[in-house]
Amino acid sequence: MAIDVNALWDHNKPALSEERFRAALATAIGDDALILRTQIARTWGIRRGFEQARAELAEVQPQLNTAGPEAQVRYWLELGRTYSSATHDPASQTEDAKNRARTAYDNALALATANSLDYLAIDTMHMYAFVDRTPENEIKWVDRALTVVEATKQADAKQWEASLRNNRGYALHQLGRNEEALAEFKRSLAARERQGNVRGIRIAHWMIAMTLRHMGRLYAALEIQQRLEREWDADGDPDPYVFEELEKIYRARGDTARADHYAARLKATTQKP
Repeated sequence: MAIDVNALWDHNKPALSEERFRAALATAIGDDALILRTQIARTWGIRRGFEQARAELAEVQPQLNTAGPEAQVRYWLELGRTYSSATHDPASQTEDAKNRARTAYDNALALATANSLDYLAIDTMHMYAFVDRTPENEIKWVDRALTVVEATKQADAKQWEASLRNNRGYALHQLGRNEEALAEFKRSLAARERQGNVRGIRIAHWMIAMTLRHMGRLYAALEIQQRLEREWDADGDPDPYVFEELEKIYRARGDTARADHYAARLKATTQKP
């Protein structure tokens, strides 16, 4: 592709991302144009506009037969995400929806694997966890994806390690296997540090601290969350998830006054204007 779609993405601002994709689409041709339209569909999916996403993909579908493998993979991947993804309400996950998602993901994975599109193969693998939402299924697919990460020579595919380690750690945490989860979150942190993404590094520390709290290691958890509080506050972007954890830690320690302080901070940062 002539256009780097990852550079245009801001997953926290899907509407802004759509604007960028549409601006790029104005001069794009061939597969580039098709791929940009799949990403516009994805911005709608993040906003839970699944019908709008499918309408966008419907414009791509007639051109798939003459499209290259990346455009085809991205079409099927994004179609699958309109049926099962992180933004879907559990009530929407009927057997029909899950079957449609599986079929789309199966098509995407087969094409990505056959054409050595490792980044997209991993992206597809991690989506299966949203079709069958159990920690065991998550671990199964993460382990398969990590096999690709470890074998690939493609730099963009290598970048998946941090997210996959995080997902594996959380699945282990859900199963009550917190020692193993803690080890996985530390591996995720190491991968985030190699990437140098400050936000990702802080989230990795938060996951470690959350696990430590569940393990009863309250002082260690407190130290990390207090540091994160200072860092986010210094950036002018206080994190409500940090306040939520600090409230839980102080309640577990029997310090009602401090717990109430963080409950108030949590409320202040999550209240709608």
